[in-house]
Amino acid sequence: MFINDVEQCQWIRQKFETPGVMQFSSEEKRTLLARLVRSMRFEDFLARKWSSEKRFGLEGCEVMIPALKTIIDKSSEMGIENVILGMPHRGRLNVLANVIRKDLEQIFCQFDPKLEAADEGSGDVKYHLGMYHERINRVTNRNITLSLVANPSHLEAVDPVVQGKTKAEQFYRGDAQGKKVMSILVHGDAAFAGQGVVYETFHLSDLPSYTTNGTVHVVVNNQIGFTTDPRMARSSPYPTDVARVVNAPIFHVNADDPEAVIYVCSVAAEWRNTFNKDVVVDLVCYRRRGHNEMDEPMFTQPLMYKQIHRQVPVLKKYADKLIAEGTVTLQEFEEEIAKYDRICEEAYGRSKDKKILHIKHWLDSPWPGFFNVDGEPKSMTCPATGIPEDVLTHIGEVASSVPLKDFKIHTGLSRILRGRADMIKNRTVDWALAEYMAFGSLLKEGIHVRLSGQDVERGTFSHRHHVLHDQEVDRRTCVPMNHLWPDQAPYTVCNSSLSEYGVLGFELGYAMASPNALVLWEAQFGDFHNTAQCIIDQFISTGQAKWVRHNGIVLLLPHGMEGMGPEHSSARPERFLQMSNDDSDAYPVFTEDFEVSQLYDCNWIVVNCSTPANYFHVLRRQVLLPFRKPLIIFTPKSLLRHPEAKSSFDQMVSGASFQRVIPEDGAAAQTPEQVRRLIFCTGKVYYDLVKERSSQGLEEQVAITRLEQISPFPFDLIKQEAEKYPGAELVWCQEEHKNMGYYDYISPRFMTILSRARPIWYVGRDPAAAPATGNRNTHLVSLKKFLDTAFNLQAFEGKTF
Repeated sequence: MFINDVEQCQWIRQKFETPGVMQFSSEEKRTLLARLVRSMRFEDFLARKWSSEKRFGLEGCEVMIPALKTIIDKSSEMGIENVILGMPHRGRLNVLANVIRKDLEQIFCQFDPKLEAADEGSGDVKYHLGMYHERINRVTNRNITLSLVANPSHLEAVDPVVQGKTKAEQFYRGDAQGKKVMSILVHGDAAFAGQGVVYETFHLSDLPSYTTNGTVHVVVNNQIGFTTDPRMARSSPYPTDVARVVNAPIFHVNADDPEAVIYVCSVAAEWRNTFNKDVVVDLVCYRRRGHNEMDEPMFTQPLMYKQIHRQVPVLKKYADKLIAEGTVTLQEFEEEIAKYDRICEEAYGRSKDKKILHIKHWLDSPWPGFFNVDGEPKSMTCPATGIPEDVLTHIGEVASSVPLKDFKIHTGLSRILRGRADMIKNRTVDWALAEYMAFGSLLKEGIHVRLSGQDVERGTFSHRHHVLHDQEVDRRTCVPMNHLWPDQAPYTVCNSSLSEYGVLGFELGYAMASPNALVLWEAQFGDFHNTAQCIIDQFISTGQAKWVRHNGIVLLLPHGMEGMGPEHSSARPERFLQMSNDDSDAYPVFTEDFEVSQLYDCNWIVVNCSTPANYFHVLRRQVLLPFRKPLIIFTPKSLLRHPEAKSSFDQMVSGASFQRVIPEDGAAAQTPEQVRRLIFCTGKVYYDLVKERSSQGLEEQVAITRLEQISPFPFDLIKQEAEKYPGAELVWCQEEHKNMGYYDYISPRFMTILSRARPIWYVGRDPAAAPATGNRNTHLVSLKKFLDTAFNLQAFEGKTF
């Protein structure tokens, strides 16, 4: 069992080695039989009605339904009120029907090819969908809330998402010990052992600010050595290997023995709710069909499947046992079957009345009261994101001080705090202070803020310092952000494990629980998000389209070409822009609410802010919008300390708001008719361009406009800027290579808004395989080359666009 605690080992021995512990009353046996009937007859019904449809049935492990219900029953008995489940597709429809209790007609209508989809998104296949349901637990007669989280075909991808949602539900309930909210994760044996995200998720289980106080893991283990004697059934070593690594007890049980399964599951639930630790239940079973109902397993495993076809179904075995011992009669058993068959037939009849398929009926994380009753935003406006100056000053003063007495900080940090105090006196902010003010102001408004990632407490670039450490008392810390106001919302800042996939999934799940929070995940460098690509592709980019699930998670991705090599330079903006769903060829109608409507229609928001003030505003806008969208922010590295990258209080006070585009405001803007070139850019390269323009004395001939919100594309403001300089040559300048960055995204949109009347020339680095060079000199040479081109006013003469 790999447990070092004597008390826990003795507890397990007592549960399994005490003679006669596995005793069931007649009523308990009859309940178990009824649950098996529902589990098996549900699969039989689907097989009869839709014999040629994929459904990823549970045949061979029908006992999983009573197993899950037993875990929920025992947990409810011990005080649990909310259970969040995650699982792959095998058996999902059965779980929806018989554990969550989704209306059967809504499940059956999913099989109707003529059903018209509601205009809610692209949807997903039925065996990926989730569900949320509040009901009475019939065994304990207590209220229970059940959520089955939607999952893509990536079998274990949902694991950290479930844990994040569980943690958030515990946090908002004040359930620090996990006595009210818990999670159950169902795994396949091969995925449990082979998918690295399983280990990443387990690794979070004891980490502060990530622990969910234990999870019950149920492994559907198909790796059985067949034998006619069920006592000789042996499971795959895979789940045992995992348990050894993660230090969790694992209980193997033969799925052909329903009473043993129920007892083990009850013990597992009791273990979790007693010791607040993970536990694994290994259901040793088989898969009666192939990978899905259309698959023929005899092609590759003929001998095994000859054995499987001879297996007597577990329902018949158990019914025969109960009939033989007199617990039920054959007539009672047949009546139970007939009753459930009748329920299915009646639901099937009602399902034919369904004309429209609504994805919102399958929502796994509803937000009561946030939207209208029809699921639409209550308005299409966003208030100004500026705040009163006295609030800015107060937050700045706290950010530049130590709220606790007799707390000795590092001398280097004292210098940083003095620098913050000086900025406050001068009414200016740098990047770190702007972030502090955004977070602090939201806390004042009752919005919980959670920042997670590797080394986020200090900041990868040692700029944040949201957690102070006493230099003389070990492990004594102070979070000044939690000392702003007496009645503020709590601020959580937490260093994660060295994981991207697992941690980003966790934070996504956390953000699912409530719209009234700002949940941020920061990559150590933007380049490293690609190890979490599955979460980005399957959940963040597509979650609303597939599952009508709004999510306001924020990704902070440090990005910038600074000669630091190919793995510390690029957050791969081209990938996020390629997955953005706004149409490059559609000329928009500029209505009064165009800015907000555009945000509502997009699948996510992509920004690259060039000023601390704009960073401040976009963070606040994320919460003040009447809906939630993922926000991707390419954050700076060198700009964190750049002397020019500072903002005035005037850009952040009441009435100010986020600028999607920052137009030229210098000499060129005063005489636009004399401007020969208008350069559009985004992010850090703006400061390189301004410096080079000044050195060449071209302030009146070259205008520079910053694109701060890249997607959805600000067609209206770009049109205004281009029309302001009718005689200017239009250039897009970026520091990234041509086949990366933004050019492929912005170019067709410029052509649309300009009606293809004017070209938008490219200036930047040449196409390349790697995102950046590892040679400092090569980096500087290429920088000088494209800056020279940017201000060579004859560079495009005679060229064809």
